[in-house]
Amino acid sequence: MTPAVAFFYGGMVRAKGVLNMLMMSMIPTATIAILWILFGFSMVFGDSKGFIGNPAQYAGMHGVIGGEQGTIPLFVFAAFQSAFAIIAVALVAGAAADRMKFSSWVVFSALWGVLCYFPAANWVFGTGWILNTMHAVDFAGGTAIHINAGAGALALALVLGKRVGFGSKPMRPHNTTMVMLGAAGLWFGWFGFNAGSALGANELAGIAWINTLIGAGAALLGWIIVEKIRDGHPTTLGAASGMVAGLVGITPACAAVSPLGAIIVGGLAGIICAMAVGLKYRFGYDDSLDVVGVHMVGGLVGTVVIGLVADPTYMAIGHPAALEANGSGLFYGGGIKLLGVQALCAVAVMIYSFVVSFIIAWVLKKTMGIRLSTKDELTGIDLIEHAEAGYDLSNVRYTSYRIRDSLVLPASPKSPTGPSATAADSDKTGANA
Repeated sequence: MTPAVAFFYGGMVRAKGVLNMLMMSMIPTATIAILWILFGFSMVFGDSKGFIGNPAQYAGMHGVIGGEQGTIPLFVFAAFQSAFAIIAVALVAGAAADRMKFSSWVVFSALWGVLCYFPAANWVFGTGWILNTMHAVDFAGGTAIHINAGAGALALALVLGKRVGFGSKPMRPHNTTMVMLGAAGLWFGWFGFNAGSALGANELAGIAWINTLIGAGAALLGWIIVEKIRDGHPTTLGAASGMVAGLVGITPACAAVSPLGAIIVGGLAGIICAMAVGLKYRFGYDDSLDVVGVHMVGGLVGTVVIGLVADPTYMAIGHPAALEANGSGLFYGGGIKLLGVQALCAVAVMIYSFVVSFIIAWVLKKTMGIRLSTKDELTGIDLIEHAEAGYDLSNVRYTSYRIRDSLVLPASPKSPTGPSATAADSDKTGANA
């Protein structure tokens, strides 16, 4: 799923930023994977210390051999959960497209994983309060992953500021084929994401699989219906975004609702997220790739609507402790207790993530800096940060020299270039280019 996110996000940026977005999406597979093995798994699934699991209990995978989680080896469970941690961090990258220093993103994403994802995952999946005290329903991470990532993305976008030209210049996706490919890859991988959370090939996995299928399908239809009514045309970008919005919405609910309930959850996620992505223009924050509108809003829809449509028959299979503690959904005669618990936990994760993410981004801004200069942003983040271009479609030449010296016009009698050119010549021709 993480490479699929890279394609999904990579297609949505402009051509001069595609490589950077691929890099930003994929780097957590290195940084977060290492942190997960060192102490992250232990912070999430170690014995509770109140706010977080014991970070020393499974440090370096110590004590994992021979353990079990349900019916599977603890080592297998740790491997499975590492993918959750990696993709949660990768999702945040979409808010910082085109303008964040890559080194700053690497540091931010690592700190965000440790300070935002690991604690929230402990609350929702491990030994923490959302699962074990509140008995909220979140089967595969609507709060810990999607609301968490969306709130973090909003904070990062506010600290970063807007892209040059935001709101006045078109910033259309450069490759909608990549976007659809990434979305389809996400949908395919999401069956493992949700159904795999059953930790076995059993009835619970089948319920999660079916609900994941139809939840995403309902959201796709809901999104393009909104586009057709509002804009006159259903778009490929809208269909891809609708898929993802539905997958986000059904993630917390897939083991608590019936298939008809999944259609309701998915349909609402598609419709509401399609309208929510426009909020950034109304409120003036530049969430480049709509992480807030799709993941935070979609996660909120999926988590809260459980309080309305959670079916006691399905909860008895997927969430028996929550059914006993909080009852079923309001529409099934369960009262408002479950609805209140779901809303409280969703808002708590959202506020925590936003505040901590804002602090991380602000500190980095004041220390190492997080934003490219206007000149560098206009030149293109791929060239500035990585000395590469995704597509060799221009007359820009690449050398082993500095980026500034590589931005020169082709050699001509009036424009000396190459190793024999002086620094002044390079600066002059670079300005002309």
